[in-house]
Amino acid sequence: MKGIAFSTLNQWCHQPKINPSSINQTTSFNANTRFHFYNHQIPSNKSTPFPCFAINRSETPSPPIPLPSSPPLVVVGSANADIYVEIDRLPAEGETISAKTGQTLAGGKGANQAACGGKLSYPTYFVGQVGNDAHGKLITEALGNGGVCLDRLSTVDASPTGHAVVMLQSDGQNSIIIVGGANMTCWPETLSDKDSELVRNAGIVLLQREIPDSVNIQVAKAARSAGVPVILDAGGVDSPVPQELLNSVDIFSPNESELRRLTGMPTETFEQITQAVVKCHEMGVKQVLVKLGEKGSALFTKGEEPIKQPVISAEKVVDTTGAGDTFTASFAVAFVEGKSMKECLRFAAAAASLCVQVKGAIPSMPDRTSVLNLLQFG
Repeated sequence: MKGIAFSTLNQWCHQPKINPSSINQTTSFNANTRFHFYNHQIPSNKSTPFPCFAINRSETPSPPIPLPSSPPLVVVGSANADIYVEIDRLPAEGETISAKTGQTLAGGKGANQAACGGKLSYPTYFVGQVGNDAHGKLITEALGNGGVCLDRLSTVDASPTGHAVVMLQSDGQNSIIIVGGANMTCWPETLSDKDSELVRNAGIVLLQREIPDSVNIQVAKAARSAGVPVILDAGGVDSPVPQELLNSVDIFSPNESELRRLTGMPTETFEQITQAVVKCHEMGVKQVLVKLGEKGSALFTKGEEPIKQPVISAEKVVDTTGAGDTFTASFAVAFVEGKSMKECLRFAAAAASLCVQVKGAIPSMPDRTSVLNLLQFG
């Protein structure tokens, strides 16, 4: 796997440091929490820090900069160029319609979630693949500008960058067609030592289903072996989740339609959703985080009462693309920072509310200040 290394201009130093093992504490979010950024080296509490290199096509790499003291969010997944077309309605079979406008923006479930972590000022690594083309450059620039460390993002010559056609309707709803490209091909048969080490030293790992299941299984097993929590977003290929993958997942996160397809059960009411979640528990997943769209979200833990979170209303819904990814990544950031599950849900709901008010996926990811202000003053 051919790789090109990238870095953001700043490295992260999150103060105060929060122990991710204290996930049951009930400390409230504080809008005055400060996040400091430095360009100099940051001491690491890891025995083997991970370098984050600047762009350098020469044989001599830039000096490594140690990993920040907070255990990072590591996202392994897809990166797409999202080709947007704005339409009044979806075309009927055999019909051709004109779009109001069209543009290409960076996206993909993995890249979206990584960008969300970076914009929330939490140390975030992205492990993925792009092609050696203009779409690949678009994605790397967007992620780098979002504060994501990209030294584990690979550029492959044998496949183009994945892309998606997003048909955005006037009410903000969308329909999407995905072309896998580099997301689904050219992955090495075995996870590299560097990627495995990064995963084992993470604070939390996020996966989705827009890359091969074989890659996700290797990542999840590596994380599980080191006691690193894994969240699997159900979005992506419409096929059963391999049991081998579910066995290494701590939190499984589908939306209503994904839950319905994967369980073969109705999800129209909360009672039906609860029964479908029971089937997920029977598959071996202890915690199921269900995204319910305009009805909010709910976290189901086996043997406990579900925790419900209502939606935090947006002033105007412009584009729902990336809202689910924003929710999942924001939940992961709050989780690794040691917030209670209820607070994680509320933080994620606020981030998703801000996301849907801006067009695009990565461009719509909110920063931490905006989320905290919404929680405090919204």
